[in-house]
Amino acid sequence: MSLSREQMLVEMGITPIWVLRDTASEASPVVPEMAISEPVATASSTVEKPIPVATKPMAATPQASASHALINAMDWPALTKQVAECRACPLCQQRKQAVFGVGDENPDWLFIGEGPGADEDAQGEPFVGQAGKLLDSMLASLDIARGDRVYIANAVKCRPPGNRTPESAEMAACWPYLERQIALLKPKIIVLLGKAAVHAVLHDDKSLASLRGQRFEHAGIPVVVTYHPAYLLRNLPDKAKAWEDLLFARRTLREQATPELPF
Repeated sequence: MSLSREQMLVEMGITPIWVLRDTASEASPVVPEMAISEPVATASSTVEKPIPVATKPMAATPQASASHALINAMDWPALTKQVAECRACPLCQQRKQAVFGVGDENPDWLFIGEGPGADEDAQGEPFVGQAGKLLDSMLASLDIARGDRVYIANAVKCRPPGNRTPESAEMAACWPYLERQIALLKPKIIVLLGKAAVHAVLHDDKSLASLRGQRFEHAGIPVVVTYHPAYLLRNLPDKAKAWEDLLFARRTLREQATPELPF
C-alpha cells in the first residue's frame, strides 16, 4: 500500500520546519513542511476541547471590581509581584510558581496561549516544552524570535491540575492580570493560540474554525485567532491552516503599520 507524502515524512522522523515565504507568495502560500515522528503530550490539551464559558464576561462583585481597579493602576514591578502572590483561585494551591510571561516589553506581537504545564511551572516561563519549540519555529517563520519584538503570555498564570484546560472561573480570575499586561505592552497585534485564549480575551465560545481568518479587536488592538501549538503536534494536517493564519496576522500587522491614505 502506497503512503502519502505526509505519512512518508512521519516515517522518516523529519522534525518541524517552518519556511518564511515572501510577500508575493502570500496569496497562495506554500505550506511549510512539518512532520512529527512521535508526538509528545504537552502542557496544553492535544485536542481543541469545548470549554463551558459564557460569551460575555462574568458579572463582577464589588470586591472583585475594586481589586480589578487596583490592578489596572499597577506598573510592571507591582503587577509581577501581585501575580506571584495571587490566591484568587484554587490553581494557586498546587503550583510551584506563577508563570507571568516573557519577552520584549515593547513588542509588535503578543502571543497568548492557554496555561502553564509541568515544564513551565518548573521553569517559570511559558512555552518551554515541545509546544514551545514549535512556537519558536512559528516565530522564526515570521522573522521574529522570543524576546525580540515578541511577548508571550497565557490565559492563566498557574498550572491547572493534570494539564487540563482552564475553567471559566479560573480564566476570569486571571483576566485582570492579562488585561493589564496588554495595556502595559501596547502590542501592535495579538495572536490567540487556541480556544482558551479566545475565551479569555474575546469572551467568545464559537468554534475556532469559525473565528479563523477574521480580524477582531481588543482595546483598539487587532486580534487574530489560530490553533495552539500543542494541538498542531497531534493534528499535523491543520498546520497548513495555522500557516495561513500567521500570514493573515502578518498582513494585518502591515496594514496596521501603513494605513491607507484618504483619497
